[in-house]
Amino acid sequence: MSDKRVKEEVERWLDHHRSYQANDFEMMYDDWMTNSFRHMNPNVKDRFFSKLDQWFFHTHAFLQGSSFQNEARERIMTVGRVMDDRVERIEDLKQLSVNQLTYIANQQIARGRLYSFAQGGLTGTGGWLLLGLDFPLMMIMNIRAVQLVGLTFGHEMNHPYEMMISLKVFHAATLPKRLSVYAWNELVQEVSNKEHPYIYEGNDRLTNENWLEQPIKQSIKSLFLFMFRKKVVQGLPFISIAVGAYSNYHLTKQVTDFAMKFYQYRYVLEKEREG
Repeated sequence: MSDKRVKEEVERWLDHHRSYQANDFEMMYDDWMTNSFRHMNPNVKDRFFSKLDQWFFHTHAFLQGSSFQNEARERIMTVGRVMDDRVERIEDLKQLSVNQLTYIANQQIARGRLYSFAQGGLTGTGGWLLLGLDFPLMMIMNIRAVQLVGLTFGHEMNHPYEMMISLKVFHAATLPKRLSVYAWNELVQEVSNKEHPYIYEGNDRLTNENWLEQPIKQSIKSLFLFMFRKKVVQGLPFISIAVGAYSNYHLTKQVTDFAMKFYQYRYVLEKEREG
């Protein structure tokens, strides 16, 4: 798979997103959400989204210092060295071809999807604690998945610039399909106009009222799981387990597909600039 072919595949994927038409329910939801926040005190709204953003920043920092993230980092480096013995740092992975990097990233993605599937199934067994932990755990697992894709393509996540880019990729990937293409355009513009290799100079706000559709979906899913947790077959609530596993797997697939396409596209753009 050449750089040109990757770019063409990403463009086809983008065309699919651009052609998406919001249905009546989504349009009604947008109107309701806009009206709800219009009547909210601006200071309260700003504090709410600021606290939410801070949670994501702290989560990113926590993951970077965790042992399981360091182990995943070493696995990526080990596979990279098998393909090219010149790989000594994360940045050296950029020497590999897009085919090789995609192969390594797919290994990380497959593992992340499996974890999400298992965690969703476990949540489906019921219990307020598991249901309460479901949303934050899903956010943590998907932020980690984006980080690993970014690392695979040679971007050091400890740098402030790459931290913001990875969080914005996560944010864009969890937006509704009708909005994610606009976030994609902003991301591409950001990496195309990059002026400093380490310092992020753009808008550092992540969440807003548009992003809240994802937590609302998760809340509806949790309500559904709670309602069906007593529908047991041979002692297990198979319906809620199946819904929980599929829902969490689907979200991680959505996030990792977006992250893969973005970092592939960024790789091609950087190669084109290098000539």
